[in-house]
Amino acid sequence: MPLSPAERTLRAKLAAHSVHARGRTNTEPARAAFDQRFFDEVDPDRVLPSVERAKRAAHARSAYFSRLAMKAATARRRKAQASDNNASEGPDAE
Repeated sequence: MPLSPAERTLRAKLAAHSVHARGRTNTEPARAAFDQRFFDEVDPDRVLPSVERAKRAAHARSAYFSRLAMKAATARRRKAQASDNNASEGPDAE
């Protein structure tokens, strides 16, 4: 007999809590690949010492997230400005 939507939700919650209770997640390979991109970016030929490569990769990762934050702030500002412009026009602006 198929599970109801509520039962499927409960089963999914149980599975998630069980995984996290063991201290493991299924995102480790994805996170490792994501971090690897920064190592590849700063030292594609692997000529730097590992300590220097790790330091530069950490800076590249910080720059990546700072760039994302800047884009998000710009998008929020533009959205707020568009909302303000639409509100100031009012319903009789046509």
